[in-house]
Amino acid sequence: MLRFLSLVTYILLVLTCFCAAQEEHSTVNLFAGYQYTHVALGHNFNGFNLNGWNVSGSGFFNKYLGVSADFSGSYGSPQIHVLNTHVSAQTYTYLVGPIVRFPVGSKITPFGHLLFGGAHMNANSFGLSGSDNSFSWAIGGGVDANVHPNIAIRLAQVDWLRTQFVDSTQSNFRYSAGVVFKY
Repeated sequence: MLRFLSLVTYILLVLTCFCAAQEEHSTVNLFAGYQYTHVALGHNFNGFNLNGWNVSGSGFFNKYLGVSADFSGSYGSPQIHVLNTHVSAQTYTYLVGPIVRFPVGSKITPFGHLLFGGAHMNANSFGLSGSDNSFSWAIGGGVDANVHPNIAIRLAQVDWLRTQFVDSTQSNFRYSAGVVFKY
């Protein structure tokens, strides 16, 4: 499944680049930055926080509409109060979907996206380790502040990230910020 999603993401990005070259307002944006994720475990467990990285590539067909591929990794050692122990956790997401941007003058570019794909989780505690894969999706958006024709600062990207690890659905909050390179 991971190979299939990787292949589809690669094909979409390549095709988007060719489509982007045909229109005057088309660009390819590459984002890299910090990510904070609050993982919500459900009614019986407290959530926990993870920190990590987020990268994405977006190719635009015109001034407003494009396709985005988003990859992230989150890490932490939260304390699970019910078990009264610390758990080492790593979560990775690989998502792709449509993106819409709304240029406001030359300084600010808000955007929204709906992304689908998968997620992978590793957890270690008491010398035991486990992992799980999950269908995942995210809906959200953000704001880029243009500081140069080829560079923007992503002030905020906020997503509602849904995962389903260990037969339980998680509604996670994800915040990212960083640098966008525009071609």
